[in-house]
Amino acid sequence: MKSISILGSTGSIGINTLNVIRLHPERFKVTALAAGSNLDLFAAQIKEFKPRLVSLEREEDALKLSSIVGPSVEVLYGAEGAESVAVYDNPDVTVSAITGAAGLLPTLAAAKAGGVVALANKESLVLAGSIVMAEAKKSGATIVPVDSEHSAIMQSLVGHRREDIKRIILTASGGPFLDRPQEDFVNITPQQALKHPNWDMGAKVTIDSATLLNKGLEVIEARWLFDLSPDEISVLVHPQSIVHSMVEYLDGSIISQMGAPDMRGPIAYALAYPERIETGVEPCDLTRGPLEFREPDMKKFPCLGLAYDALRAGGTMPAALNAADEVAVRAFLEGQVAFTAISGIIEDTLTRNAPGNGATIEEITSADRVARENARRAVKKVEL
Repeated sequence: MKSISILGSTGSIGINTLNVIRLHPERFKVTALAAGSNLDLFAAQIKEFKPRLVSLEREEDALKLSSIVGPSVEVLYGAEGAESVAVYDNPDVTVSAITGAAGLLPTLAAAKAGGVVALANKESLVLAGSIVMAEAKKSGATIVPVDSEHSAIMQSLVGHRREDIKRIILTASGGPFLDRPQEDFVNITPQQALKHPNWDMGAKVTIDSATLLNKGLEVIEARWLFDLSPDEISVLVHPQSIVHSMVEYLDGSIISQMGAPDMRGPIAYALAYPERIETGVEPCDLTRGPLEFREPDMKKFPCLGLAYDALRAGGTMPAALNAADEVAVRAFLEGQVAFTAISGIIEDTLTRNAPGNGATIEEITSADRVARENARRAVKKVEL
C-alpha cells in the first residue's frame, strides 16, 4: 500500500486525487493533507481519510480545526506546516497541488525527500526548475507530472530514445474566447472567463487558460521536465481536448496520448506509476466529431508569447512572469482591471525586471517579491 501526502487537498486537483484514492482503498493510504482556508471541506476530508498530520494556511483556522478533529490529528499551519506535510513519514507519493508560487517550497521539500512527486504545481518549475530538478536528481526522487499535457508527453516518450525527439507539441483548448473577436475582449467579464468549455479547474488556472498564459507556463515546465530547448516545444490549439499532447520524432512519426478531458486520468497515472488503474473516467467517443488543430494566435493571445520570451531570457524572468500574472489575474477577478489589461500588466512588469541568474531560492523569492510590487503599480495605472 502506498502512503500519500497531498498538498492542496481542497482544490480541484486535490479533490480529484481523493476521488481516485477513494476507488482504491487497498492501494493507497492518505497520511498527511494540507489545504488553504476551506475549513468545512477540509474537516470532512480528514474525517473520511484519517490522515495523521494536516496543515492550513492560517493559524486561526488551524486552531478552529484542532477543536474539531481532536488530539488524534496533529494540526499545523503556514508555509512550514505545508512543508511538513510534503515529507511526513517519508510518503511514497507527495501530490503537489497548491496553486501558484506558494507551492514552491513544499514541492522542493518533497523533491529533496526522494519519493515520487506527483507534480500539479507547475509554478515550482517555472520559478525554480533548475533547482527542483537538481534536488530530485540528487535524492533520487521521481517527478511524475499531473498536468494532462505533461502526463501525455511522459506517456508518449515511453519506449523511445531521447535523442530521437524532434519536438514535443503541447495542446491547448483555446479557452472560452478562442473564436470571440479580439475587439470584443475588452468587454469580457470574470464570470465569462471562468466558464471553461472542457475542463473543471480552479479560478486562477481557468483565467490563465483563457489568456493562454497557462500554456506558456506549461511550456516553461516542459523545458525542465523533459530537458528541451524552447525551439523544441510547440503549442497547437485543439478545441476538443481529446489529444492531450504529442511527441514528434525525427522520422516524422507522432505519438500522442488521448482521453476524455478529466483530470482523474493523469492523477491516477501519477499515483500508480508505473502501473495503470481504474479511474472512473468515461472513455472518449472518437465517433462524435473531427479532431481539430490550429496554430495559436499570438496577437490575440499575447501572454503565450510573453512566456516564451521569459523562458528564452531565463534566470529570474519566469519567476517575474508568474508573479505578474498572479497579481494581474487577481485584479481582473476582483473587477479592478479589464481582461485585456492582463497581458499589459505582465509585459510592463517584465520590462522592469532586472534579471538575475536564479541560482538560489533566495534570489528567486526576491525576484518574485519585486515583480509583485511592480505588477501592483502596473495595475494602478490601468484600473477601471
